[in-house]
Amino acid sequence: MILTTKRLELREVEEDDWLAMLTYQSNPLYLRYYEWTQRTEQDVRALVRMLIEWREEVPRTKFQLAIALASNGRLIGNAGIRMKTLDAREGDIGYELDPHYWGCGYATEVAEALLTFGFQELKLHRIWAWCIAENTGSVHVLEKIGMRQEGHLRENRWMKDRWWDTLLYGILEHEWQARSSSRYS
Repeated sequence: MILTTKRLELREVEEDDWLAMLTYQSNPLYLRYYEWTQRTEQDVRALVRMLIEWREEVPRTKFQLAIALASNGRLIGNAGIRMKTLDAREGDIGYELDPHYWGCGYATEVAEALLTFGFQELKLHRIWAWCIAENTGSVHVLEKIGMRQEGHLRENRWMKDRWWDTLLYGILEHEWQARSSSRYS
């Protein structure tokens, strides 16, 4: 499976993607909003194996894809949309990028592609996402793609020796349709 945007290609994760993933997942800026304090080769190889297993599940309910620059194929992150069951009619999206590519609009491009795939191909009714409240970059992306804040969970996530607030965002298919129609009219 491949999704394309103006500047990116979202493709299946391959076994040899681990090194590029390890490189960006080891960056302290990346690690700031994750429970990990470091990433090892073993950690990332296990993650890559899990993502490959997800794509081989039948029926497939998890679509976690590598994010690569269309211009040269360089892997700069991964993103996905996941459903609990095929008949759930809702899924959650998530994305992560190499910090060297933050602030370039790539996360927005990816998130919009995931919404399009979720609503058009998977026929979902609702797509949601969550993020650490202090992760203003992610908050900005979710709001920019038309998601609404549906909840603010106070101190509900323990990591790195402290409690963190998380935010819940969502968008309904008819909201996405209206937004998509107005953008192209």
